[in-house]
Amino acid sequence: MIVNSTPAGWQIIYQQAHALLAAQLAWLWPPTLAPDRWMGLLAAAAQHDDEQEEWHKRGGHHGLTPAGAPANFTQKEFSMAQARGVMAAARYQGQWRSLLTSMHLSCLYESLRGSTPAITDFLDELRTGQQQWRRALKVKKEEAQSAYDLLHWADRLSLILCRGELPEMGRSLEISRGPDGQRYDVRQPHPGGPIHVEPWPFVLDEVEVTVEASLLTQLQYRDDAELAAALREAPIETLRWTLRRP
Repeated sequence: MIVNSTPAGWQIIYQQAHALLAAQLAWLWPPTLAPDRWMGLLAAAAQHDDEQEEWHKRGGHHGLTPAGAPANFTQKEFSMAQARGVMAAARYQGQWRSLLTSMHLSCLYESLRGSTPAITDFLDELRTGQQQWRRALKVKKEEAQSAYDLLHWADRLSLILCRGELPEMGRSLEISRGPDGQRYDVRQPHPGGPIHVEPWPFVLDEVEVTVEASLLTQLQYRDDAELAAALREAPIETLRWTLRRP
C-alpha cells in the first residue's frame, strides 16, 4: 500500500492501483514497438505490483507498523513470495512480458545482492532468465533496456503523483531517463494546477490521469483484520491530475 497522511487520517492507494496509473502514463507515449510488444509493455506496467501478500488473511502485522498505523510499502521488507509470484504470473503472458518484469525486479532488488544466499540466488535467476528471453526473442540488450526504461519512467512518475511528491513553488523534480535516453522532469507551476512534464513526451497536448484512493479516519488498528475491515468499508475518492504541455 501507499500510505499518505491527511488531516483526517490516512489516504491509502493500493500498489496495484498505482501500477494501473503507471500503465496509463506509458500508454500516453507514442507507441515505439510492434503492437504485440507494445501491449506486453503496458501489461508489465499494469501488473508489476501484483501478487501482493494477502496480509488481511494472515496473522501478524503485515499491513501495520509497530505502532498500529497502516504500513507504507517502503516500511515493509523484501518479499520473496511476491517477487516470485509476479514472475510466475508474467510467464503466462509470454517471454516479452517476462523479460520486462524480470528487468524491473532486478532494478528494484539488485542492491540486496549478498544480503542472503536465497536473495542472491534469485537475482542470479533473473539475470539468467533475461539472457535466455533476449536470445529467444532475438532482442538486443539495448532494445530491451529502452523498452524497460519506459516502464521504469511510468512507474516513477506514478509514484511521484501517488505519494504527493511534487515539489512546492514550481520547482522541478527528475522523473528518470526515458526510452530515448533523455532526462525528464516534472513540475507543477501553481498549486492544484496542471502539471508539466519536460520535455513533453505524450501524443496529446493535455491529458488527465486518475487513481482511486481509500480514506481512513481511524489512526491505529489492533491487527491486520481490523485494518482490512476498515478498508473494505472506507469511502473511495478518485484522484485526478491534468498534465499539460509547457
